[in-house]
Amino acid sequence: MSKLVSGLLSNLRNTMILSSIITLVVVGGYMHHAGGVDATFVQAVLRFVHLVFGIMWIGLLYYFNFVQLRKMPEIPAELKPAVSKYIAPEALFWFRWAALLTWVAGVLLAYNRGYLFDAFALGLTSQNPQHAFIGMGMWLATIMFFNVWAFIWPNQKIALGIVEADADAKAKAARTAMLFSRLNTFLSIPMLATMGMNQTIFG
Repeated sequence: MSKLVSGLLSNLRNTMILSSIITLVVVGGYMHHAGGVDATFVQAVLRFVHLVFGIMWIGLLYYFNFVQLRKMPEIPAELKPAVSKYIAPEALFWFRWAALLTWVAGVLLAYNRGYLFDAFALGLTSQNPQHAFIGMGMWLATIMFFNVWAFIWPNQKIALGIVEADADAKAKAARTAMLFSRLNTFLSIPMLATMGMNQTIFG
């Protein structure tokens, strides 16, 4: 690997700048193919944004549940601050904002495609099974998004010492955050099933 490529990939900022430039070229190519910025192109951009931040959100959710929460009890006490003071707060920053951007992009996409209200009504207003299935996924994602901001992040701030609290309050907050994170993991699989299968089955 050349020194230039190695230098670019060694720095996350440079990596993301280069990736963003290539992405803009790709998006520009799609815009040219679409004949300009029309409703279909806007939907494509929103779906892309929804996908990128959704992968970041759910990826970090799975990291917390499949890796960090499971392995923390095995980490020696003197090493745990490395996770709780450095890794976890940074991961939670990307986690909560990715959740917000995923949800916003999803809502805008559903609105742009004209099924937002029918989906949130679970197809009862349209008698359309497509709206019922995607609506189920949207409600699950909305509950998960709410859990991140209303329960997981506020309790993690206490558990990690970002907000001052005594040892009992920290322990209680850590357990509450864990339970809501585990709830989101539980909800994520059926949510992803609706998101992943809906477009293929219904077109």
